[in-house]
Amino acid sequence: MTPITLTKTIILAAPPAHVWKFLTEKERLATWFHAGATDFAAGGAYAVLSNTYGREGEKVVWGEILTFDPPNRLVHTFTHNGLGDVKTTCTWTLAPIDGGTLLTLVHSGFEQLADGARAAGGDHDKGWDEHFVRLRAVAA
Repeated sequence: MTPITLTKTIILAAPPAHVWKFLTEKERLATWFHAGATDFAAGGAYAVLSNTYGREGEKVVWGEILTFDPPNRLVHTFTHNGLGDVKTTCTWTLAPIDGGTLLTLVHSGFEQLADGARAAGGDHDKGWDEHFVRLRAVAA
């Protein structure tokens, strides 16, 4: 089984402490992804709620926070109805650079899907690109 891992890196014109808020605070998360049910916290469960018209408040992504090291590194499991019982993993690394942050997301584990691993990996690859366009706009 070949691992299916997505690696996305973007440069943001804001310091890591500012970018961290957009990854962990429910209201800021809503500006580029979906609203958190609560702010993310060390060692806890999280849920992300839809902000799509007609589905507002519906749980769309959930998991467990595995590493919470502000403003450097966030690791959490990531699943939703389309992934069935499969828990993928998102690792966010924030590195300070001149005038901003180098943000890297490594999203792994799609190969665990019995069927549709390539499609799920491809859908998430495209989805993260779309979300990152919004993150660049709001976090800068």
